[in-house]
Amino acid sequence: MDEGTQKLLLLPGDGIGPEVIAEAAKVLRVLNAGGLQLQVTEGLIGGAAYERHGKPLPDETLDAALASDAVMMGAVGGPKYDGLDRGLRPESGLLAVRKELDLFANLRPVQCYAALADASTLKREIVSGLDLLIVRELTGGIYFGKPRGVHRNADGVRSGVNTLSYNEHEIERIARVAFDAAMGRNRLLCSVDKANVLEVSGLWREVVESVACDYPEVRLSHIYVDNAAMQLVLNPAQFDVLVTSNMFGDILSDLAAMLTGSIGMLPSASVNARGKGLYEPVHGSAPDLAGTQQANPLAAILSLAMALRYSLGQPNAAVCVEKAVKSAIGEARTADLSSEGRLVTTSEMGDLVVAYLEEYTT
Repeated sequence: MDEGTQKLLLLPGDGIGPEVIAEAAKVLRVLNAGGLQLQVTEGLIGGAAYERHGKPLPDETLDAALASDAVMMGAVGGPKYDGLDRGLRPESGLLAVRKELDLFANLRPVQCYAALADASTLKREIVSGLDLLIVRELTGGIYFGKPRGVHRNADGVRSGVNTLSYNEHEIERIARVAFDAAMGRNRLLCSVDKANVLEVSGLWREVVESVACDYPEVRLSHIYVDNAAMQLVLNPAQFDVLVTSNMFGDILSDLAAMLTGSIGMLPSASVNARGKGLYEPVHGSAPDLAGTQQANPLAAILSLAMALRYSLGQPNAAVCVEKAVKSAIGEARTADLSSEGRLVTTSEMGDLVVAYLEEYTT
């Protein structure tokens, strides 16, 4: 491994977050022992931060994130925090760190490993060999638009308002990320919108088409979001790279997760224009599984591989980690996957990945 001085911040978070990050940390120790020499620190976010500091994103956590080359997070949230004011809920800490780091591009690879083709709820022939990438705009759209809130009119009737808003610069920069990704894959890009109903989507489509002029090698197509959801279930292999807005991407990426056999297999990367990123498994905090050692740590470990590739400049290490994961799932499964193979705990799956990684890095 090449030596490096990059800084990686671990934010275990809530629920099963600390358990899956612990397994990613095992992988990190093997890589560092092999000469990677990452500077690894740990901080608090979400409910864990609220309980210690009274807010979901403490100043010291944000400062550490700003000073790091990459941030790895487990998960945030849980029912115990639902009664808090919205600004104090764990999820607001995650949204804030995304905003502060300007992590506008979310990359969610959806890959079905051959060993898990029968774990999907779809037929093997539909998902076998599936390998697509969802590029989701992350810092704009309806999750951040203003005005927003719940208001009561003169008659006492309450109305809720959220604003869906994008400007052309926000659309252009996420489109370029998607086109660049397509250039490194099969040069197929499908843009997801609702241009037949929403003016914002009309602008989205117009800007994406203008960016396409700079990428003549990429074949661009468009699809309405409702049809995209149907096509992901009907024939997901038709897609290579999908690009879409914040809310549409949120929904479609979770739908696509089930194509792989389990949401516990999906990593994600949220990156800014400088290559700094926040890496996290797509799954939530699953508080009902916390402490049971049933959680699947592979999405967290694969998120680490994405961090190595996109922010830490260690593509060879990323390949070794991904190869170790592929070998591990050929031998054993956590409870969320199919019954085939040896059933193992969260920690045992991490140990198995580490054993293969040590083999591949020596």
